[in-house]
Amino acid sequence: MTALTKQQSCLAFSYRQFAGLERRISSCKCPSFYSGSFSSSALMNRTQLKRSSILRMALSGSEMMDRDESRETFVFRAVRIAAVVALYWFISITMVFLNNHLLDNKDLDAPLFVTFYQCVVTVALCWLMQLLSKMCPRLIDFPSVRFDVKLSREVLPLSIVFIGMITFNNLCLKHLGVAFYTIGRSLSTVFNVLLSYIILKQTTSFRALGCCGIILGGFWLGVDQEGITGSLSWTGIFFGVLASACVSLNAIYTKKVMPALDGNIWKLSYYNNINACVLFLPLILVFGELGQLIKFSRLTDISFWGMMTLGGVFGFAIGYVTGLQIKYTSPLTHNVSGTAKACTQTVIAVVYNSSTKTLLWWTSNMMVLGGSSAYTWVKSLEMKKSPNTVPQDSAKEKLLSGDKENQAV
Repeated sequence: MTALTKQQSCLAFSYRQFAGLERRISSCKCPSFYSGSFSSSALMNRTQLKRSSILRMALSGSEMMDRDESRETFVFRAVRIAAVVALYWFISITMVFLNNHLLDNKDLDAPLFVTFYQCVVTVALCWLMQLLSKMCPRLIDFPSVRFDVKLSREVLPLSIVFIGMITFNNLCLKHLGVAFYTIGRSLSTVFNVLLSYIILKQTTSFRALGCCGIILGGFWLGVDQEGITGSLSWTGIFFGVLASACVSLNAIYTKKVMPALDGNIWKLSYYNNINACVLFLPLILVFGELGQLIKFSRLTDISFWGMMTLGGVFGFAIGYVTGLQIKYTSPLTHNVSGTAKACTQTVIAVVYNSSTKTLLWWTSNMMVLGGSSAYTWVKSLEMKKSPNTVPQDSAKEKLLSGDKENQAV
């Protein structure tokens, strides 16, 4: 029952009470009520007084019900937001550790094949979700996607960047581990500013550049501290820098490709992953991973393929929960949530590996995460001041760029 319906019912009940009271008053035989004009006016005044009192009681009762309903609505929204954020954290953190486990397999050194298989799982899930949306349209909302060769060719340049992004992400994770992954992959924002100026001729404010300076400082401090502990992998740093550059290029090319796909993120994911499946095959052959697969002793092990499939499912799910978090909060809140998640992820990795880190090492992490959050906050303020900027665009950009990198790890 809505608040309006409850208010109408309350008013109707009050008027019925008043009608009964009025009938009892009119049937009263007291002569003083009919003895003159003064008695008649007194009766009218008492009637109006009672009517106004009843109306005040009814309206005050409806206001109390409105306040109760607004309180219930606030509680429901708070619980829903907390559930969505918790789901995003769970899927993102679990996906990182799961992929780190798959890539750290000593018996199978085939990161390209692992990434290829996750793309295959994503395409299969797109087909499955499309089928389920036709069977249960009220429960599942997923666009109808049919393969179009022309669209596939238009998406191909973006797919090449996409392959580089997810491959370098996984190689960075493989060589650096989860604990240092945040630092190794921290230059995405810096490359975004740099490449936006070179390719799109977009300038950046001094405040945003200051935030990038904080990120760069945290990156170099983290590299220095990791080198002191003796666990630094320059190969992992190299792949992390390349992955950061590809993430920025992915965001730029995504803006160019989206109009051809009607702005639909799931169509983009579908065509990107189909193209990636085809392009990965020659790369697997060139880098000799096919021989690694033939020699792998667990190739027929169901548990191995179960873990591989689960990694692909989580990779698909991260795009969905990212969209949910942006939908029920905001792009800025999503970025803050992602920063806090990265910090928690780092702490979990350090505790899980029983590692000992210096104060400066933790300071470098805080500089990177703080600089990234500050950059997001500064850009959100600039977007609000710009009359030609649509806030929803930043949500799409974050979903398609920043969180496709999450899908890769």
